[in-house]
Amino acid sequence: MNRTLLLNELDALLTPSAYKDYCPNGLQIQGCDSITRIATAVTASRAVIDAAAEWGAHVLLVHHGYFWKGEDAPLTGMKFERIASLIRHNMNLIAYHLPLDAHPTLGNNAQLALKLGLTTHGQLPTEPLVWHGTAEDLTLKDLATRAERALNRTPLMIGNPDTPVGRIGWCTGGAQGYLADAAAFGLNTYFSGEVSERTYHEAHELGVAYLACGHHATERYGIQALGEYLRDQYSLEYRFFDETNPV
Repeated sequence: MNRTLLLNELDALLTPSAYKDYCPNGLQIQGCDSITRIATAVTASRAVIDAAAEWGAHVLLVHHGYFWKGEDAPLTGMKFERIASLIRHNMNLIAYHLPLDAHPTLGNNAQLALKLGLTTHGQLPTEPLVWHGTAEDLTLKDLATRAERALNRTPLMIGNPDTPVGRIGWCTGGAQGYLADAAAFGLNTYFSGEVSERTYHEAHELGVAYLACGHHATERYGIQALGEYLRDQYSLEYRFFDETNPV
């Protein structure tokens, strides 16, 4: 498969132009033109790059790439080592951030809902990245147990474990800041990847139960679904590299 064809397919599928993101979406580091092996990962860390290179990947497709807003421009230290390794192995780095969170079927929010057995009703009108729905006959403790089994990580729980989940909202990754949006929409429960000091007080004072399920853990499944889609559509070799990350 040609790199240009792959990028055109990904852009058509994920529509990055629809999002005001914190990083460039699409091709970040150019490598070889001809592609038969695609590696995916949540983050383009050095360990993932090395593992993908050892496997012989032509593309490393990730959710968290490089060149974030406010990031220092010089290619030195850790940043240099990562990019130098990609170039040395003639490996393309392709990253999709918010577009992958939001995709209606392959995205992180959609895939997490499937993993946890949630019924999706839509997105919040004030913040489309936050999804909402219902979890039938579950308490907060039940939801936490289900999340722990699906994500292999014990969530941090804020709220009464015996409280019915009711109307629930979620957004993968570092989205604890949307707790007030969830409360304003009338949701009973909200969960995301991360937690801040203020989240404890906000959850109690707004009357919304909260679970912090892990940034990496909640964003493992969109990139896998995207890689499997490309494998099946274009008969590519595919492998997911899951570097352990407790955050």
